[in-house]
Amino acid sequence: MHKHYTKEDIMELVQDEDVEFIRLQFTDMFGQMKNVAITVSQLGKALDNRCMFDGSSIEGFARIEEADMILYPDLDTLAIFPWRPQQGKVARLICDVKRPGGEPFEGDPRYVLKRAVREAAELGYTFEVGPECEFFLFHTDENGLPTTITHEKAGYFDLGPLDLGENARRDMVLTLEDMGFIVESSHHEIAPAQHEIDFQYDEALAAADNIMTFKLAVKTIAKRHGLHATFMPKPKFGVNGSGMHINMSLAKDGKNIFSDPSDKNGLSREAYWFIGGIMKHMKGMTAITNPLVNSYKRLVPGYEAPVYIAWSATNRSPLIRIPSSRGEHTRIELRCPDPSANPYLALAVCLRAGLDGIVNHIDPPESVDCNIFDLTEEERKSRGIEAVPASLREAVSELEKDELIREVLGVHMADKYIRAKKEEWEKYTAQVTEWEISQYLNQY
Repeated sequence: MHKHYTKEDIMELVQDEDVEFIRLQFTDMFGQMKNVAITVSQLGKALDNRCMFDGSSIEGFARIEEADMILYPDLDTLAIFPWRPQQGKVARLICDVKRPGGEPFEGDPRYVLKRAVREAAELGYTFEVGPECEFFLFHTDENGLPTTITHEKAGYFDLGPLDLGENARRDMVLTLEDMGFIVESSHHEIAPAQHEIDFQYDEALAAADNIMTFKLAVKTIAKRHGLHATFMPKPKFGVNGSGMHINMSLAKDGKNIFSDPSDKNGLSREAYWFIGGIMKHMKGMTAITNPLVNSYKRLVPGYEAPVYIAWSATNRSPLIRIPSSRGEHTRIELRCPDPSANPYLALAVCLRAGLDGIVNHIDPPESVDCNIFDLTEEERKSRGIEAVPASLREAVSELEKDELIREVLGVHMADKYIRAKKEEWEKYTAQVTEWEISQYLNQY
C-alpha cells in the first residue's frame, strides 16, 4: 500500500494537489492519535525533522524536564484526506518521535514495534499482518454527542434496508480505497449496528499505521452520516462485543514459512513454535491486546469471545485459530485482541512472543478441536486449558510477571503503562454504578 516518496516528491505533490494543511500524526501510549497541524509554508522545516512539540503534555511521553520532542515524518505515509474540501486540501504524514539529539524516544509506540520488527529481520523474518476490525455505528443526540442508541435490527451479513449503516459503511470503504487501502471485505456483524471491514495483509509497521488511519477514516465518515463510530470493545450489555482479530504469518525470502503441506494441519515447525510462544505469553500480553476495563466485559463466555488459551485448525472456540487457507496463505489468527488496543504495541508483543517460541522451540500443547465452551471446568482443567485474565487488574499483574513482554515495551513504557492501568482500575472500582443503585438502594 505504501508508495516510496522523496522530499522533492512530497513538495511537488502538495503543490500539484493544492494541499494547504499537513497534519503530522503520532500515537500516544494508549493508542490515541495526536497531531500537530502545519501549513504548507512550514512543510520544508517538517521534512527536515525540525518540528518540535512539548512531550510532557502527552500521556506516557515525558517528564517536564525532558519535554522537547521532535517529529520525524515517515515520507512513505503521505496521504491526502479525501473527505476534506477540494480546494485547500489536508494531507497527513505519520511521524516517529525522537529526542532533540535524534535518538529514538522509547515512549513512542511506533518505535516499540520497529524494534520488534528489527529483531525479526535479524532472524531473517518479515512479519505480515491482516487485521479484522469490528466497530459499532450509533446515533448521536441533538447536541451531536454519541449515544448507544440504534434503530436497526440487522444481524450477521444482512443487507439493507435492515442495515441502516450500509450507506455509511459503503462510503467508508470507498474513502479507504481512495487513500490506497485494498479492502478485502466489509459486512454487517452479529450485533445490531455492528460492522466489520477487513483490509489486505501488509508488513507489520504498515499494518499498524493502516489501523490508525482506518479508525480515523471510519469515525470521520460516520460523523458525516450523522452517526458515531466507536471501537469500544463492549458498548452494550447483552450483545456481542467488538474484536480485532489479528491474522499473522512470517515470511523468509518472500516465502510464507508457516506452510508445510506434509503436515496434517499444513503447518511448519516454526508455525507450531510461534503458536507455542504466543500461548506461553498470552496472559502477560492481555493487558496490551485488551487494554480497557471494558475489554473484559467482552471476554465473558456466552458471546463467542475467545477466552481459553488453546488452538485449533478446525473450530472457532479457542483463542488461536488456523483459518482454512493453506500454502502461501497459511496464517495464525489470534482472536482475543479488541480494537481499543494500541496496534503498534499489540503487534509488537504478538511478534516477540511468537519469536520467543521459534528461538526456544516452544511446542504448543495438542490442539483442542471440540467446542471449549461445552466442556466443564473439570474437563478444561484436566486438559490443562487456562483462560486469559478475567479483569484489567489481573491482566496488569500478569504483565508485571512476564519479563519478555515488559522488555518488548521497554522500561520507560512498561512502567508508565502499568502505573496508568492500575490507576484506571482503581478509578473504576471506586465508581457507584446504575446497576448497584437499582440492585441495592431499595433493598438495604
